[in-house]
Order: sequence, then C-alpha cells, then structure tokens
Amino acid sequence: MNGTYKEISNLVGLSMEQFDYFRSTNQIELQPARLIPQRTAKGDERALTSIFLSTIRLVKEYRNSLFKEFSIKKSGKIYYFTEAKFKDIDESRIDGLIIVVVKNKIIDAAFFEMKSKNEPLKIDQIEKYQKIAEKLNIPKLITISNDFVSDPKYSPIKIKANKKVELLHFSWTYLMTVAKLLLFDNDENIEDEDQVEIMREVLHYLEHKDSGTTGYTKMQDGWKDVVDKISNLIPLKRDDENVQQAVLSWYEEEKDMALLLSRKLGVLVKSPSRQDSAIKDGEHLIKHNNVTSVLSVKNAVSKIKITAEFERKSVIMGITITPPQDKGSKARITWLTKQLENCSKKENAIFESIQKDICIDMDIKNARSDVRVGLKDLHTLFDESAGREIQGFNIVLIKNLKKNFGSSSGFISAIENMILEYYQGIVQHVSTWSKPTPKIIEGE
Repeated sequence: MNGTYKEISNLVGLSMEQFDYFRSTNQIELQPARLIPQRTAKGDERALTSIFLSTIRLVKEYRNSLFKEFSIKKSGKIYYFTEAKFKDIDESRIDGLIIVVVKNKIIDAAFFEMKSKNEPLKIDQIEKYQKIAEKLNIPKLITISNDFVSDPKYSPIKIKANKKVELLHFSWTYLMTVAKLLLFDNDENIEDEDQVEIMREVLHYLEHKDSGTTGYTKMQDGWKDVVDKISNLIPLKRDDENVQQAVLSWYEEEKDMALLLSRKLGVLVKSPSRQDSAIKDGEHLIKHNNVTSVLSVKNAVSKIKITAEFERKSVIMGITITPPQDKGSKARITWLTKQLENCSKKENAIFESIQKDICIDMDIKNARSDVRVGLKDLHTLFDESAGREIQGFNIVLIKNLKKNFGSSSGFISAIENMILEYYQGIVQHVSTWSKPTPKIIEGE
C-alpha cells in the first residue's frame, strides 16, 4: 500500500481506496460535516460551514436545488467535509469540500470558502484556493458571504479568471431564501416531514442575529458621495470610483429586493443578470442622474420597473396593464378605475397610505409622450383621451425619500418598505386584459 500511493496528484479521479489511504496517512485532513458541530461558537465560519453542508446532505429538495446551481453532479454517493487540508500541496485549511463518488471513484468535487458577518472575501486567499483546486483537478470553488451579486458567476471581488476552476458566489440571504421557498405550499416543497423540521431548525439558527448571516444593510460610501455631488451640481466623471460604487450598490439592493419579495410570496423573484454592465450603467447615471432595474415575478400582471432619481431624491415604481382593446377609450378608463377601486377595497389601509403618491400614465397611440395624472385627477383622463386611442396604462408609485435617499442604511429601509407596499397595495390586485380565445362559428 505504501509503495502504491506516495503523494496526491489529484482528487477528482482518485478511487475511494486511494482517498481513504491518504486520509489514514494524514496527507488529506478532513472533518465530517455535522448538523450540530462541536467546539464552535455561534457565528463561527466553521459552524456555518458544517451546518450548511449537513443541511444539504439531510434535506433532499434543498440538495437538488443547490446542486443544480452549484453545477455539482447529483448521481452517486456524496460526501460532505469541513476543514479540508492537503499537505502535499499546501498547508491551507479550506472551509468545505463536497465529493461525488460513482463506482468507487471520485467523479466530481467542489471547494467552499465561507465568510460571516462583515468579513470580506480576500483576493489572495481565493487565488490560492483556486491554485489548490487546479492541482487537485477540482473544477469548482464556491464562495459564500453576506455580499450580494446579480449572478453567481460574478464574484464580489475583482479576481483573474481561472479557466480550469469555475468560481461561483452566493449570499447567505439567497441560500436562506431558497430554503424558505421550499417550506411554502407549492410544487417544490419538502415532502418528508422530518426534513421539513430540520430545514426549519436550520433557518431558525441562520436567522438569529448572532449567526453571522445578514442581509444587505448598507449602501457603499460611493452612493452618498454621488447623491451629494448631484445635489450640489458637481459634474460626475467617468473615472470617478464613487460612480461605480453607486452602481454596484444599486445592483446589490435590487437583488436584496428580489429576495425580500421572494420570501414574502413563496416564488423566486428574478432581478437582472448584470454581466459587464457596470460601466454602461455608470455612464447612464452620469448622463441621466438615475439608475433603473426590473423585477420579474412569476404570474404577476407585469414586470416591476424601478428607478432611483438622484436629482429629485425619489424612487419610482411602475407596472404596465393593457385595458380591453375591444372597447372605447371611456370604457377603458372606467375599467382602470374599477381596478384601482378593487385595490382600495382589498388593501384599504395600505392603499390610503400611498394613494397620494400614485400616478397614472396613459399611453396614447401615436402620441409623443404619455399623459400623466395624479390619482385624484383620474377623471381628467376622459377629456385627455377624447378622439384618441388608449393603448395601455402605467400605474406608478413615486416617493420622495428626502434625506433617506442619501443615507447608506436609510435608503435600503425606505425602498424595501416601498416595494412591499406597492406590491401588496397595487400589483397583486390588478389584472391585464387578454384577447378572448377564438370560438368556432357555426355555419359559413
């Protein structure tokens, strides 16, 4: 045996006999992932790693959901470890390791690096782990922290791509959101009652203030700097790092809003995938003094467009609905009025609190721009539309956030409260017209 396996040249491709031998000689040092880890404090990264990997192991639906996102093969026997060290290659101790074994051979594996609280990912550490993964033929390195990204393929840190090791990133909030969605009554919920209880207990731990997992709570400093410059009529420059910080802060907040709605609705709300768009959006911010986003909710009446206006310190949220196209303009306005009356009836308290900030944009065919009126002036649309064809309506909520717009934490609190009010008070209670299904006509 000693003459057969001298040192580790790779992990993926090893037989389990070789793997076990290297463990017995301490050339590979590992700890099995435990749901209740020993010798770790709450919020400790080792505890988070152990609990998270154990939850994947124990809850089938959670495992299936995340393995798809992690690009880890699901077939075969799967093993979960913490504190992985490969002394023949490097003395570093990596937080987590998953291996997939088929016919006694390791066919897939992934490293995990976890960060808790405000601990940032470190470029030199991740680059080192990529090199270790490359030497071991491990195709994936997955980082998890409280940093938000618009897509798992984009890391919160600027790091040179490694063609042999895919780098993926997930926020703790996203991973908890996936878990929460499985507890809703839907087609993808957890079947086994014992696994449901495990998932609930793990979420109870992760959501505790001392666990080390947090949501997005603070815009970057560049956000406030850009707000101040625009307020004081100071021109923004393309090479201003604060412009990029403001754009990246917006990306993180739009992801946080999507996850917040996801947890409230029980369906995954999608936000834009921001591939190499920060420079373009930075130029848009410089030219137009605003940033925009679109949230997509399955089966909602339309996508929700969100705009942050720096000059006015306002946030605008809007949805588009199509009135009956087989009726005249007056009937279309009456149809809209009834929709809004239904919102007021269903969510009276919320609707009353936001109605002063609601506007209606009327899209008129061949008109250069929409006609906008406040809710209290809705009746004026009858005169505005006389002799013209209404194509659609935008129901818009506009709020001036004032000082909160430039506040790192105040902006997040205000805009997230706004999206919940807008969705609950308006979006979930309106519908759009669709052309009736054609019917067979008797005779010719």
